[in-house]
Amino acid sequence: MARYAEPLARLIEELKKLPGVGTKSAQRFAFHILRSSDDDAAALAEAVRGLKASLCLCSVCNNVTDIDPCSYCSSPTRNQRLVCVVEEPTSIAAVERTREYQGVYHVLHGTLSPLHGVGPDQLRTSTLLGRVERGGVDEVILATSPTLEGEATANWLAGALRAFQVRITRIATGVPAGSDIEYADEVTMARSLEGRREV
Repeated sequence: MARYAEPLARLIEELKKLPGVGTKSAQRFAFHILRSSDDDAAALAEAVRGLKASLCLCSVCNNVTDIDPCSYCSSPTRNQRLVCVVEEPTSIAAVERTREYQGVYHVLHGTLSPLHGVGPDQLRTSTLLGRVERGGVDEVILATSPTLEGEATANWLAGALRAFQVRITRIATGVPAGSDIEYADEVTMARSLEGRREV
C-alpha cells in the first residue's frame, strides 16, 4: 500500500473494517471524505458518533432502536402474540416490505455456526425463550435464512420451543435455498410467510 499521511492511513485502515470494503474502496472513500467540505465531513463524523450514542437494542426483541421498547414492540396495532424470529435487524425490512405481517419480531443477531464458535449462548435466544415461557406468545415463526446455518438455528430453536405450549412454524421455501432473507423480493417473502409450516 502506498504511504499516506498518518491521519489518512488511519482512516483507510478503519474503513477497511467495514464489510465488503477492500483497500481500494477504502482509499476511494477516504479521498472522497478528504475532498469533501468541512461541513460534509463533520456531518459524517457526527452521524457515526450519533449512531453509537443514540441507538441501543430493544429490551424485548433485540432490534436496533432509538427508543426502548422499539416501535414494533410498543405498537398497539401489532399482534404481540405472534413473534417472527429473524437472524439480523436487516431481515425485518424484508418481512415488512410484504405488508402482510402484523406481528412482532425477535432478532437473534446471528446463526448457529460451530465452526466459528457460535453456539446458542452466543445468540440472543434466552430472551425469546423467556418471552414464550411467560405465556404471552401463541405462535413463533422461524424466519431464518434457508442456509445450512439458518436451518440449524431453526431446528435448534424448534427443539427448545417444544417445551412450551406454542405453535412453531417455519417460513416456506419461497426464499431460495442458500440465499439471505434480507435480499428476498416482496412477492417471494409474502409467499414464504403465507406458506409457513409446522416444525
